[in-house]
Amino acid sequence: MTTTERPPAEQPAGPPADRAAGAAIELRHVTKRFPTREGRDYTATHDVSLTVRHGEFVTVVGPTGCGKSTSLSLISGLAPASDGDVLVQGRPVTGIPDGLGYMFQQDAVLPWRSVLDNVAAGPRYRGASKAQARERARDWVDKVGLGGFERYYPHQLSGGMRKRVALAQTLINEPSILLMDEPFGSLDVQTREHMQDLLLDLWSGSGAAVVFVTHDLTEAIALADEVVVMTAAPATVKDVVRVGLERPRKVEEIRLEESFLEVYRRVWDSLREEVEIARARGADRVA
Repeated sequence: MTTTERPPAEQPAGPPADRAAGAAIELRHVTKRFPTREGRDYTATHDVSLTVRHGEFVTVVGPTGCGKSTSLSLISGLAPASDGDVLVQGRPVTGIPDGLGYMFQQDAVLPWRSVLDNVAAGPRYRGASKAQARERARDWVDKVGLGGFERYYPHQLSGGMRKRVALAQTLINEPSILLMDEPFGSLDVQTREHMQDLLLDLWSGSGAAVVFVTHDLTEAIALADEVVVMTAAPATVKDVVRVGLERPRKVEEIRLEESFLEVYRRVWDSLREEVEIARARGADRVA
């Protein structure tokens, strides 16, 4: 991913035009404003410019309430930009783009459907027969480690198992763009690490461009090719940190390496000031 503010040392080889030509996602000087109850505009993001390439895993961190999720809404077409341009696969976003998968903080598992039928819902919606959809769903249920649970219902599953269902629901459609909004934030540490490893295994070799929003710096670094640091609201890109750790990765192992800790310090040094600004603003509002 590139930003218009990236220092020369962070610029990848090759002219910018070449990178844009192969881009999966582009935001060009994008600003998003929302109307408030008082009749004024609230600016959530300001002048955000970035490029995410095919097959690249990008994580986004920033202070609470800075507009990280808003950026995903702009890419997905769920919210239009107030200013600037949003492009997916080289085309302006005017609705939900083809080939896009979105995994939210709260899973979209339907309580009245079994595990198998929840996972099969996407192919059915896209025109597959019931038999075809279920055959594909069985394969993905196995891939996420839920073989034997096909007939279970969501209320019979643990939180981690529900997340596995949600991941299979998202990936069964083989998205070329994958947006993830803190999908593992509600899980305990051990389950979260298992889900992170599972995601990396399933994503590897898919060629999908991933934008993953998180508050967890360990998660952000362990998953990513690049970590984007956002400023306090109104959010813009403050820094882009390249994660030069080899793949494949195991999260529980890589987070103990010195090279991981070096990246962690770099990201936290950039993020700390923005967190302090956000906290000060919150304290002022309370006072």
